[in-house]
Amino acid sequence: MKQIIEYQNKKVLVLGLAKSGFSAAKLLHDLGALVTVNDGKPFEENPEAQDLLVLGIKVVTGSHPIELLDEDFALMVKNPGIPYSHPLVEKALAKGLPIITEIELAYQIAECKIVGITGTNGKTTTTTMIGEILNAGMKQGKALLAGNIGYPASTVAQNAQSQDIMVTELSSFQLMGIQSFHPEIAVITNIFSAHLDYHGSQAEYEKAKWHIQENMTEKDYLILNWDQELLQALAKKTKATVIPFSSTQVVPGAYQKDGKLYFNDEFIMVSNTLGVPGNHNIENALAAIAVAKLRGISNDDIKETLQNFSGVPHRTQFVGTINDRRFFNDSKATNILATEMALGGFDHEKLILLAGGLDRGNSFDDLVPSLVGLKAMIVFGETKDKLAKAAQDANVSVVEFSENAETAVAKAYALSEVGDTILLSPANASWDQYKNFEIRGERFIAAVNALKK
Repeated sequence: MKQIIEYQNKKVLVLGLAKSGFSAAKLLHDLGALVTVNDGKPFEENPEAQDLLVLGIKVVTGSHPIELLDEDFALMVKNPGIPYSHPLVEKALAKGLPIITEIELAYQIAECKIVGITGTNGKTTTTTMIGEILNAGMKQGKALLAGNIGYPASTVAQNAQSQDIMVTELSSFQLMGIQSFHPEIAVITNIFSAHLDYHGSQAEYEKAKWHIQENMTEKDYLILNWDQELLQALAKKTKATVIPFSSTQVVPGAYQKDGKLYFNDEFIMVSNTLGVPGNHNIENALAAIAVAKLRGISNDDIKETLQNFSGVPHRTQFVGTINDRRFFNDSKATNILATEMALGGFDHEKLILLAGGLDRGNSFDDLVPSLVGLKAMIVFGETKDKLAKAAQDANVSVVEFSENAETAVAKAYALSEVGDTILLSPANASWDQYKNFEIRGERFIAAVNALKK
């Protein structure tokens, strides 16, 4: 990593731990900063804070005392999940204290080039596709996954070599805290309505996503979803060289035509040989193809990787086949839009959908058109009655209730026939019954595996 000196003997406040805050605090300490960490979790329940204290880093846990900012800090490194409406953040802004996220710190020390991926949906799948394709075709170095995908960017950057590439998933929360962050290639998969409770408005959310290209130049490449008018309009406002991708029209970049995927009129592969189903995954693959071609990866390496791509855990993940019934885990589908995208990839006449979860007060009227033609639905959780009504409105002939995602598996299997697909795509958050969507997906997978015994 680059041995920068700008933080030596500077007082830095790291607000919020988790993986990224822990990594940032350790890195700043190693760079000679005088670090104070503030985290809301009590010290006795906070192993990260305990580890940092052993290193000689000052830790303040259990609350967020506003008087912390009475010290003469030069910088705040904020955990992305902490909103700018937080009292400490508001006071820091009022004092004119610079606030960054850990992703900016990673960029400052990284010796290697960076590919940045953001968007409302498809970030993790696209990031993973890109990483696998690059690693299949790179002659030197490695593609290293980083960022919102679960690997703190500042940790990855410390270990990256100059010939490596950091393939970095970026949330809108992370992008609000950049100053000099500058990817060589950036991807925006799509922009829909999301995180309005954090950003306050759709305009502010879009602004945060657009930050990804803020420091890019004409020598850099910005890959945009040309099927969205919003991104076509934004394309006129960047200095970067724009490379479009589209699943519906021929563009000067990556596109689908007559069931085949191309890059600049160069045939890459047949669409339906992609290892994961759905038009949304076609879009993800097109974005990944664009990055790969810009990095000089061969068509054969791209094709082979995408054909063997089995998905990201909990994101339309292929779990296996039992007696000619296919099972897919899309537990990450915590909203209607994500489930609509998943449903678009399957033959409804042979599809049994498992859905349900936390009731946030919304109806499922918008989901009804995507449910038409389903073979059956198994519903569970707090929203089971609402989803049953949506299924009724869509004229789904078979609707059954289940206790949870795992008990729904046996019910779905009993309804299924040879050639059918059973899909968990809940359209709801998991918190009514599970700590997170990962646990929900793991329980589903365990129930599927139990059928094999």
